[in-house]
Amino acid sequence: MASKTSNGQGAANAEEPEVILSARDVTVGFGDNLVLERLCLDVYRGEILGFVGASGAGKSVLLRTVLGLMKKRSGSIRLFGVDVDKADDAERLRIDMRLGVLFQQGALFSSLTVLENIQVPMREYLDLSQKLMDELALLKLELVGLPRDSGAKFPSQLSGGMVKRAALARALALDPDIVFLDEPTSGLDPIGAADFDELVAKLRDTMGLTVYMVTHDLDSLFSVCDRIAVLGKKKVLVEGTIDDMLASEEPWVKSYFRGKRARQIDREARG
Repeated sequence: MASKTSNGQGAANAEEPEVILSARDVTVGFGDNLVLERLCLDVYRGEILGFVGASGAGKSVLLRTVLGLMKKRSGSIRLFGVDVDKADDAERLRIDMRLGVLFQQGALFSSLTVLENIQVPMREYLDLSQKLMDELALLKLELVGLPRDSGAKFPSQLSGGMVKRAALARALALDPDIVFLDEPTSGLDPIGAADFDELVAKLRDTMGLTVYMVTHDLDSLFSVCDRIAVLGKKKVLVEGTIDDMLASEEPWVKSYFRGKRARQIDREARG
């Protein structure tokens, strides 16, 4: 299993971890169908939280609700201690600049070069010269392990792994405090996925990032996540370390984390 800090929460203080994201009694629905009902969740500074659940359980719905892309029916969401529903425009802008997002499949703009894609958040939130934006974008490329000449390419000219890294570079464009990763290793081969997980852990440690990772990847959950939250029955069923998941008797959690493939990954992770 990947090396983690002794408290299992990255840079967070073991006694009083700082809550970066807090969701309380969040309810989201479409018509008569409730997807989330009175869901509660905390994300602590410096941790890598793996968010998992069955397909269609509402993982992406919660992510989009946290980001303000989807409206909730009730409940509250606090980011950096601020209730986003009560924040004024200036405060909301400051919060948005502290968030980075990697959407499923990268979601790069196909008509823009990689460098131009990375610069999109800079153009939206900052007033910088083109020369400075070029320099900063190249630095982000290097940060995620891509060669500088890849900046002149279009997304269609990149491999799947390079697309994910380019999308991560864009998510890091404004040096955020927390990054949201939506299925970051889906579509990657096992080696590429493992390399990406290693990169995420390295960035967390070097940049002091907090990482909220929606994933189905058992390897990621076993190797890099400090904590795991399981979504089911419209709320968080179980949360805790990988050992907590392995000890859970909740039927879906038991099947997912103690199945044949999970047992093999666990043996490999523990050496």
